[in-house]
Order: sequence, then structure tokens, then C-alpha cells
Amino acid sequence: MDSKHGTAGDTELVRVQAGPAILEGDLEIPDGAVAVVLFAHGSGSGRRSPRNRFVAQELRAAGLATFLIDLLTPEEEALDLQTAHLRFDIPLLAERLVAATRWLASDPSTRRLRVGYFGASTGGGAALVAAAAEPDRVGAVVSRGGRPDLAGEALARVRAPTLLIVGGEDLVVLDLNREAMARMRAEVRLEIVPGATHLFEESGALDAVSHLARTWFVRHLVA
Repeated sequence: MDSKHGTAGDTELVRVQAGPAILEGDLEIPDGAVAVVLFAHGSGSGRRSPRNRFVAQELRAAGLATFLIDLLTPEEEALDLQTAHLRFDIPLLAERLVAATRWLASDPSTRRLRVGYFGASTGGGAALVAAAAEPDRVGAVVSRGGRPDLAGEALARVRAPTLLIVGGEDLVVLDLNREAMARMRAEVRLEIVPGATHLFEESGALDAVSHLARTWFVRHLVA
């Protein structure tokens, strides 16, 4: 798990070795932070996603560090745009999320920070699989419009308190979240954002997501 650091302003560019792949991520640590939120995403919603960056900014305002990482390499992302296969490769995404989590545990700047996951779309499923694999490191999970059903048998092994946020108009995903919730043994809550669709593009929808995520992470990682 070798890594390299580079700095751009207050954002630190980190490269994490995950098997044969080198993953790039943006790490920001506010003064006094006691926890870091690692973002997990599906295809097309990487570390430069405006939605992820908006949520990350709100989390940092609450004193939480954020680590936005691309779980696919640029070459894999280009392939996935054609085949849509890798975004559903939950074991691969979870394995890389675990590698990033272990990097956080080993680096001097982050090893004392408690870890939370913020997963979106298929990244929500990957976050739960990784949380089940790293129960002593992961203290909370938030899923935005996620696919927790894709975590399969790992759902019952998750110990981290989990918040599932789904748009009220995202009916298929809402049903999948309810079914996954019934299979979980950890503390789990479902929050529905009225009028929101899958991408939470409606006015005020992402603000609601940010508030819910911020409250959940502060409660379980900071308080």
C-alpha cells in the first residue's frame, strides 16, 4: 500500500496502491478533525463530482476530514462508460475501498482519525461490503441513492451504524433500500427526501442530504 502525496492548496493529492491499480484521491483535513469520511461512488461520480464535492464541503464545515477517491482508474472508467460492467463489480470496488481505508490507518496524518463511508449509487453497496470487512475501523456509513442490496450476504455482517438516504421519487431504489434494511442487524435508518429523484438534482435536495449525512457522522464519529 505505497502512496505518494502532492499538495494543491489545502487539498492533498494522494495516490494509493490497490493491487495492480493506483488510485488517486483528494484529502482535506480541517484543523482539529477527529474523523475522516471516505467517499465511495459508482461510475461517472468520482472525486470531481460536483455532488460529492458539495457534500464534502458541508462535512468539512462540521470539522470532518474528507477523502474523495476514484475507485476506478481513468482507463477503467473509460471502459466502464462503454460496458457498464465495472460499476457493478461490487467486490472490486469494495476491495479498493478497503485498500484506501487501510492507507488512512497507516498514514501519519490520518491514522488517529475515525473513519466513515459516504457511498453513492453502487458505491453504497461497496461501502457496506467494505464496512463489513473492516468492522474495527469503520464507525459509520451513509448511503445516498445507494444500492445496499448489492452488498448481498455482507449486509448481515455490517456493524457500523448506517443511514440510507433515498429520494422520494426514486421508487425502485427506495424499495431496494427497504429490502436491504430488513436484512441488516446494525443500527440502520432510512431517510426519504420528498420530491427528490435518483441524483438529488431538485432544489434543496442535496442540502437535505448534506444535513442528514453531517448529523449522522457527527453523532457516530465525533460525539
